[in-house]
Amino acid sequence: METTYDTQLADDRAAWGAVLSMALCVAVLIASEFMPVSLLSPIAADLGITEGRTGQAISISGAFAVVTSLLVSSLTRRIDRKLVVSGFTVLLIASGLAVTFAPSYAFLMVGRAMLGVAIGGFWSMSTSIVMRLVSEDLVPRALAMLNAGNAIAATIAAPLGSFLGAYVGWRGAFFLVVPLGLLALVWQWISLPSLPPRNRRTSANLLALLGRRPVAFGMASILMLFMGQFALFTYLRPFLESVTGLAIPSLSAVLLVMGLAGVVGTWCVGRLLTKRLFGILVVIPLVMAVLAFGLIALGAMPVPVFLLLVAWGFLGTAAPVGWGTWLSRALPDDAEAGGGLQVAVIQLAITGGAAIGGMLFDAIGWWSAFAFGAALLCGSSLFAVAAWRAARSSLP
Repeated sequence: METTYDTQLADDRAAWGAVLSMALCVAVLIASEFMPVSLLSPIAADLGITEGRTGQAISISGAFAVVTSLLVSSLTRRIDRKLVVSGFTVLLIASGLAVTFAPSYAFLMVGRAMLGVAIGGFWSMSTSIVMRLVSEDLVPRALAMLNAGNAIAATIAAPLGSFLGAYVGWRGAFFLVVPLGLLALVWQWISLPSLPPRNRRTSANLLALLGRRPVAFGMASILMLFMGQFALFTYLRPFLESVTGLAIPSLSAVLLVMGLAGVVGTWCVGRLLTKRLFGILVVIPLVMAVLAFGLIALGAMPVPVFLLLVAWGFLGTAAPVGWGTWLSRALPDDAEAGGGLQVAVIQLAITGGAAIGGMLFDAIGWWSAFAFGAALLCGSSLFAVAAWRAARSSLP
């Protein structure tokens, strides 16, 4: 009996070690994706382009993540999942090197496209892999751990990128991705067991899932949430520099506190999801829209802006935790297909938000990108209500 218990304990530790290795990779992926947010100005100056065009470095990674997330399940259906996720981690490292040494804007965009492939593939596989690593009752905790990696990345990427950019340049900041990616790769290879592809059928056409009304409304809410969020978030640095008038040390401090608020928000919201899931999904984007309008009205006042951004970080980082829980309930038997579709929607939203926000930023002014984001966030709240009603009506 004691031997069986010791064996089970060893298996559990190995499984959680594998989950932690994936959480580290998630953190590096997300940090890499959003690093340009705090480095728009120096990248634009170095490469001789506008800040709006530089923001497209986020758009292109999102675009390639969309395509990858829709195709990865079918293209890799015969390959061990350990090899698949390790391959995407290698691509993450290659992307970091390409961006660090990019001699031109075009080469920078190639590196960002490679990152998009890594993000789309890794995120699409993550939920189904976690479900194979731990027992069913521990899946929510393991998924929360992955989201913790996301929250940590949101905490570190912007302030660390801003800080390092001031001392070692934006290229030095991006190079930090390389050793962290190598660490994640080695840890994954050691901790992840062999995960041969399963023979059971999954949805071949991910878009067919949108034929289910609760799923369609939920994905529409996710689309508007992330699109609205990144129409604003992508252009925070130029806003804080030119409108609020913050110097680099103050700007880095604001972004750091904003990220820490996101970690706290992820923990607080995670504790409420079991009983108040749809209430949280409805309220979060609505409050974020109010915060966006507050930034437009009070943008020149540092203290109110600081408080508004802390609240934005608290809610914005926690939102994916809620929608991850929703996915596990809406598509419990089709996690890989549902995960691929959700990643595609999120990355499409990030792409659209950053791209349209950048065009508005250059053509009309910073406030137009913020107002556009606020309007989309209101739409996200409405679709969350529709998803809740559709889910209730579909119950037996």
